[in-house]
Amino acid sequence: MNMAAILPERLRRQRLTEPLRNPSEYMGLFRLLQPVPPGVRPGDPPRLVHRTVFDDGAVADGMREDRIMVKGRFLGGTIGYVLAADLELYANAFCRPLSGLNETQQTVLDAIKGAETLTPRQIKEETGLLNKQIMPALHRLQRAFLVYEDQVDSDWERNWYEFSTEWPEIDLAEAKWETSAAQVILRFLRGHVFATFEQLKDWSGWPSRPLARLVRDMEENNAIVPGAVEHLGEGWICPQDIPLRPREASPSVFMLRRSDILARSHASELKRRFGHQEVLQYLLIDGAFKGAVLGHWRIGPHDVEDIIVELPAAERTNRQEEILRAVASQYRPPHSRILKYTGRILEPNASFERI
Repeated sequence: MNMAAILPERLRRQRLTEPLRNPSEYMGLFRLLQPVPPGVRPGDPPRLVHRTVFDDGAVADGMREDRIMVKGRFLGGTIGYVLAADLELYANAFCRPLSGLNETQQTVLDAIKGAETLTPRQIKEETGLLNKQIMPALHRLQRAFLVYEDQVDSDWERNWYEFSTEWPEIDLAEAKWETSAAQVILRFLRGHVFATFEQLKDWSGWPSRPLARLVRDMEENNAIVPGAVEHLGEGWICPQDIPLRPREASPSVFMLRRSDILARSHASELKRRFGHQEVLQYLLIDGAFKGAVLGHWRIGPHDVEDIIVELPAAERTNRQEEILRAVASQYRPPHSRILKYTGRILEPNASFERI
């Protein structure tokens, strides 16, 4: 195996280089990449950024309103959406059970059980607890899949239910973790093509020891195949992907948030390379992370302080416009400015600002 085969195939399967044009194909891609994070705000619908030519947020909004896709805490406790039909699988794979509830968690859960459904404001009125006590309790109960947050739109005031009454058909059991997690890994590998242990751990948020035991068992059962890739390291691929033929790769630049599936799976590597800087987003160039967009994030308008590009000097210059256009697609006047490119101050009227 080599990068010439893996990286272009990963871009193709993730639909970055061949974005979806037909909304009828949306569910198939969503199933491959789930759990899918919301947009910038927690109440936003899930987004398959760069992977569709249509407004996937509008499609997702309709699907979560109809509970075709649902919100939960997966991947180390982060917010994400999965298809309701797959909720049992992902809940068992990412559930973090509670051996016992503390007083605040029990009070919050009892209030929800007694009323069938409550918003955080109503829980405050019912229990006398402060919001700073209620929300951490809800989030921990949510990680244990004891409560369910019904996010059907972008409203901040959301209903919370007891999970078991809202999803009585779902069987949650610690004994199901291994088989559920194995299925999730296979789905992840189909979209990621090849992954190292570090990438599996970064993406999933699972502890090292049970994950190592799981992939060892999967390897012994021939569910996944080990291999080494130059510049990527040792990892695994699905048996049906062998042999993986090299693809002709076209130059590409994508700016990805740290919550994107690819940025998440490379989190440790990106932290080693860029962790000493204030990163807004990362640059995926020709299928590999080779840059970062720097600046101080704030809710209001904010500028890009600089763009780091880890390419040879001549290529950094030749691809400047292409890279600036990718960044300017989200950071553009009048709300944002790109101040520097590889440390060099840009002219205020640079052509990319008029995109």
